[in-house]
Amino acid sequence: MDETVNGHGEHLQSPIWSTSVINDIQVKAGLGTYRMHGFSTLRDRFPTLNDLVFLPAVLSRFPLEGYRERCETETVIGEDLPRPLRLSVPIMISGMSFGALSKTAKVALGKAATKLGISTTTGDGGMLVEERAASEKMIYQILASRYGHTLDMMLSADAIEICVSQGAKPGTGGVLFGAKISETVASMRTLPVGIDQRGPARHPDWMTAPDLKVKIEEIREVTDRQVPVLIKMGASRVFDDVRIAAKVGADAIAVDGMEGGTGASPEILLDHTGIPTLAAIVQAREALEELGLFGKTKLIAAGGIRNGVDAAKALALGADAVYLGTSVLIALGCNAPRSEWADNYAALGTSAGHCYHCHTGLCPAGIATQDPELEAHLDVEEGADRVYNFLSSMVLEMTMLAKACGKGDVHSLDTSDLRALSLDASLMAKIPLAGLDRVPFQGS
Repeated sequence: MDETVNGHGEHLQSPIWSTSVINDIQVKAGLGTYRMHGFSTLRDRFPTLNDLVFLPAVLSRFPLEGYRERCETETVIGEDLPRPLRLSVPIMISGMSFGALSKTAKVALGKAATKLGISTTTGDGGMLVEERAASEKMIYQILASRYGHTLDMMLSADAIEICVSQGAKPGTGGVLFGAKISETVASMRTLPVGIDQRGPARHPDWMTAPDLKVKIEEIREVTDRQVPVLIKMGASRVFDDVRIAAKVGADAIAVDGMEGGTGASPEILLDHTGIPTLAAIVQAREALEELGLFGKTKLIAAGGIRNGVDAAKALALGADAVYLGTSVLIALGCNAPRSEWADNYAALGTSAGHCYHCHTGLCPAGIATQDPELEAHLDVEEGADRVYNFLSSMVLEMTMLAKACGKGDVHSLDTSDLRALSLDASLMAKIPLAGLDRVPFQGS
């Protein structure tokens, strides 16, 4: 038992054999396998972007006027190419597959991205025709599974992204349970209907850095060297991985921290693999600096970016743009406290604000499902408007912080604008500790 009663009638709980640990063992004893869930890590003890604060201009710098002076936000990936990816703001919607998400959700995200002038990304399983029509700027992902991969789809994209792994489950392939493999999804992926799908952990046509360089060259030849080629990776051995990705010629590198979301992943990978986004951005920047490519090879930060404050901090640490996944799904309606969905939440044994059952295909919000009745819960136009409003608020937050720091471009934010509030964050991000104005243990 994890609780005992001492001589004073107090209930004591073992810090090793807590209630959650005991429950975990009991569940596995019944299942005979590891546990799965969607959404993101449930771990709560590691440094995050919340542990950093900005230093606005006061006397030693001049702030910019909020409504009279501009703050630039345009972001360009592959500026030397004939068709660079031009974004109105340094925000991108990350790869989330049709299959993991409903068609309605994918189309709504595309509409919102188009309205703001940013990109969305296909994810695994190929390009949904309706999503391509809704998305002015579309990034086509090439994954190890090659599900739904066609040359025509690739040629219709505005950028190509080689997805090596995800922050939520680095070192493994994608997972899509049979409940989500409808006839449409199955036909796009050439899979049997209703059967669990597990993608391969590594790409079949390259094993070494020289092989990957050849693959990028093949993509450039196929696309007539018109559009950018990106590499996305889960944050693991970031310094070495980013150096490889930069040396083989990627135009941009997306590093996905352990806070990254997913439609389905083993719990142990969500909670016990990879490194936090905070640390990943810094190591990626240092890798590019060592190669003399910082600023040329663009850096995209991903994993748990929740608002404009997180995005601005990521830029200050060295990122050129941020990827959003879970946050835009929440804006769509994920975990919304709608009374008409109460029974759907109850059937999952959860409630609004506590649902992480994306893997089941029983999403009450109609987002992470292929069930037509549940999908009807999500209205395309209403969802697109909500996502656009959320993204617009992020832009206002980013520019407000940049102006307060005296910067006329959000890309001018840098590490001098930040201080850390905890020792762990200071050491991890190499940002001076507030009040000490230096990084502890690293000289005066």
